[in-house]
Amino acid sequence: MIALPSPTTPEAARRTRRDAPALAGLTGLMLLLLAVFIALPVLALLGMSLWGREGEFVGLAHFVAYAHSPNVLLSLSNSLWLSALSASLCVLLAYGYAYAISQTCLRGARFFRAVALIPLLAPSLLMAISLIYLFGNQGLLKGLLLGLPAYGPFGIVVGSVLWTFPHALLILGTALATSDGRLHEAATTLGASRWRIFFSVTLPASRYGLMISWIVVFVLVITDFGVPKVIGGNTQVLATDIYKQVIGQQNLPMGAVVAMILLVPAVLAYAAEHHLRARQSASLGLRSVPFQPQPCPTLDRALFAYCSLVALALLSVLAVAVFASLATFWPYNLSLSFKNYDFDMMDGGGWASYGHSLRMAVATAVLGSVASFLSAYLVEKPRRFGGARQLLNAIASVPMAVPGLALGLGYILFFNAPWNPLQALYGSLTLMSLCTVAHYFSVAHLTQLTALRQLDREYELVGESLGAPFWTTLWQVHLPVCLPAMLQVAGYFFVSAMTTVSAVVFIYSPATTLASLAVLAMDDAGDIAPAAAMATLIFASAALGRGLLAAFERVVVRRTQRWRRP
Repeated sequence: MIALPSPTTPEAARRTRRDAPALAGLTGLMLLLLAVFIALPVLALLGMSLWGREGEFVGLAHFVAYAHSPNVLLSLSNSLWLSALSASLCVLLAYGYAYAISQTCLRGARFFRAVALIPLLAPSLLMAISLIYLFGNQGLLKGLLLGLPAYGPFGIVVGSVLWTFPHALLILGTALATSDGRLHEAATTLGASRWRIFFSVTLPASRYGLMISWIVVFVLVITDFGVPKVIGGNTQVLATDIYKQVIGQQNLPMGAVVAMILLVPAVLAYAAEHHLRARQSASLGLRSVPFQPQPCPTLDRALFAYCSLVALALLSVLAVAVFASLATFWPYNLSLSFKNYDFDMMDGGGWASYGHSLRMAVATAVLGSVASFLSAYLVEKPRRFGGARQLLNAIASVPMAVPGLALGLGYILFFNAPWNPLQALYGSLTLMSLCTVAHYFSVAHLTQLTALRQLDREYELVGESLGAPFWTTLWQVHLPVCLPAMLQVAGYFFVSAMTTVSAVVFIYSPATTLASLAVLAMDDAGDIAPAAAMATLIFASAALGRGLLAAFERVVVRRTQRWRRP
C-alpha cells in the first residue's frame, strides 16, 4: 500500500492559505449574486406590503384593507379547498400508478412510467386548454358533465391533477422503490395475503412519501396561475387575485399583500416537507434488501387496466390539444391545416415570442447549471468560512418556498426601483432568464449538492497534500464526476424556462414576450386554437431539447467516465 502525504504538511498548509483568498472571493461573489437575485427581491416584496406608495411606513394597513375588501375570504377558501382536493385526488391516483410500476410484475412498466412523465414537458396551460376542447361549450364530451360547468372548480381541479400527476408520481415512485424486501418475505412466510401485506407493510413504509407528495402538489396547485386563469371562470383564487391587483389595477402594494399571504402556506408546506424528508431518510436501514415483486396474474391484470386508463387519459388530453391546434375551425371544420400556427397574425408577439423563449431557455440552462454547481461546491467542499457557507445554503433554499408570482412581483419592486443601478435590466431577456434561474434554483442546488456529496473528502485532502490549488481539483475531479448531474440540471432548467408562466408574467416587456405568455394573451383574446398551437409548440420544443441533452449526456458519459464501467 502506498502511503499518501499528510494533508497537514507545511506545504499543504501553505497551499491552503494561498487558496483562501480565492475561495473567499468566490464565496462572497456567489453570496452577492444570490442576495441580489433571490433575497433582496423577496425583501422588497415584504417592504412594499408594509410601506406606502410615497415611502411612508403603514405597518399592517394594507393587510387590513385587503381583509376588508369584498370576496377576500372567498379567494382564500377557494384556494385552500381546491388545492387540498386536487392534491388528494392526484396523490390517490399517482399512488396506485406508482404501486403498479414498482410493486408488481406489470407488463410495460417502463412505458407507463414514460407516458406519465410527459406532462412535465408541457405548460399547465396546455392541460387547461385541452379541457376546454373536451368539456367546454363546444367540447367533444360536454354532455358527460350533466350540466356541470367546465369553467370553474371542475376545470381547476381536473387541470391541476393532470399537470401535477408526474410530480406526485416521481416522489411516490421513489418512496415505494425503497421498500424493504425482508418485510415482504417475512409477511409472506407467515401466510399474510397481498392485501394484508399492503396495509401492514407497503402503506406504512411509504407514508412519508404520501405526505410529502401531498404537500408538494398542494403547493404547486395553490401557487399555480395558468390553470385558474384559463379555465377557472369566475372562481376567485389567490393566484389570480395577484394578477388582477398588479396587471388589472396597477395596485402594487395590494398585490404584495396577496403575495405575502400566498407565501404563508408555501413556507409552512416547505417546512413540513423538509421535516418529513428528514424523518424519511432516517427510516432507511443499512441492511435493507430491494423488494422483488412476484407475479400475481389477477392483480397484475387489474393494475395493467388501471395504468392503461390513466395513460390513455394523459395521452388523450395532449392529443386533443395537438389536434385542435391543427383543426381549421373547431368544431365545424376539422380538416387539418397550419392556419393556427400563423402566430404573426395573433396577439402575443407572434413567432418572435417563440424565439425569445428558446433564447431564454438556453441561457437559463447554461447559467442555472453553472451557478447551481458552484453554489453546491462552495457549500459542500471548502473547509473554511463555515458561517458564509451556511448562509449561502440558506439563501439557495429560499426559492423552494417562494411562489413564482411572489418572486416575479418582487423583481418588479426591486429591479424597477429608480435608485437601483440594475434598473436597465428590467424587461430584458437577461433579467427574465435570471428570474427563472432564481425560481427553480433550489431544486438544482440540492441535486448538485447530492452529486457532490457522493465524493469522499479524501479527494480534496489528496489534492492539498500534492500542492494542487482547489480549482485544479474542481476542474479535474469534481466537475467530471458530477457532469451527468449537471447536464440533467441543465435539462431541468431548459424545460422549466420553456413552460414557466408565473415567474415572468410581471417582468416582460412588449419587446420580450415569451411563448408561454403568448398563450395567455391569445386565450384572453379568444384565440383558443392558436393558444393550443403555441402550447403544443412549447411542448414539442421542450421534449426535443430534453432529448438532445439526454443524447449529449450519454455521449459525454461514454467518453469521459469510462471508469464507471467494469
